[in-house]
Amino acid sequence: MATPEIKIYDIMACNVYWDFEASAMPKETHKMLVALYPTPGVKAPDMIESIRAYGPNGYEVFFKNQKFDNKVLNGWFYTPEIQNYWYMVNLPTGFLKEGEYTIEVTCKDGRVDKKSRLQKNKPSDIAVEAYLKNHKKIFDSFAPSKAKPLPKNSGLKDIKLSWATLKDVANVDAFYVTRLAEASTSREFDGNNLTHFDNIYFQRLKNNDPKAGQNRNSVVISKELKPNTDYGYFVEITDANVGGEANICIFQQHQFFKTP
Repeated sequence: MATPEIKIYDIMACNVYWDFEASAMPKETHKMLVALYPTPGVKAPDMIESIRAYGPNGYEVFFKNQKFDNKVLNGWFYTPEIQNYWYMVNLPTGFLKEGEYTIEVTCKDGRVDKKSRLQKNKPSDIAVEAYLKNHKKIFDSFAPSKAKPLPKNSGLKDIKLSWATLKDVANVDAFYVTRLAEASTSREFDGNNLTHFDNIYFQRLKNNDPKAGQNRNSVVISKELKPNTDYGYFVEITDANVGGEANICIFQQHQFFKTP
């Protein structure tokens, strides 16, 4: 059996409009993300020496080789369904300048892999403008939520989460990624312990579907949820379902509901 190697599957280097409630982060931020091919039987973080991102005008940032948490906002995630690790760092230093950004992974055995993408800010500006002009309408559309709790006779399986899209309110196409976890506040929401992840990037690859997640206005949670439990979810808006093509991610406010 061949020894697993660290290889980059895709990267993101894009603007993030950070709309999480009661967050210390400013609204205009950006992120660097690198997704790795699976390394079955081996923990990818144990094989990595360093990861850095660099770009125009001397831009440089280093990823931490530790599990991501909501305090540091820098580290790795693991997706057990596809056995892959991915690293992300969120930066509070505003939107990116246009230009080419590269993420480079250096392994302990000396091997280096890197990937680049070109950031364009026009698609970012269009999406953020449409979102802000229709913010209240979009926020009020989410169901279930604190304002629209689940009916008392709801089942615990096949619960539907729904919302208005930018297409609905401003005729702007976008893609939607949904994450659900046990949580009653945004601080409790743990991206490494998800109950449901609507992974449109994997759907795009697996199904060869360029429209995976486009203008998606709902997801159904097929997994049976726990009774009398608080759940939180957030729906991320982006302009692509391929990480290397994304110029903007809008982190919408978390929504919360309690199961019967």
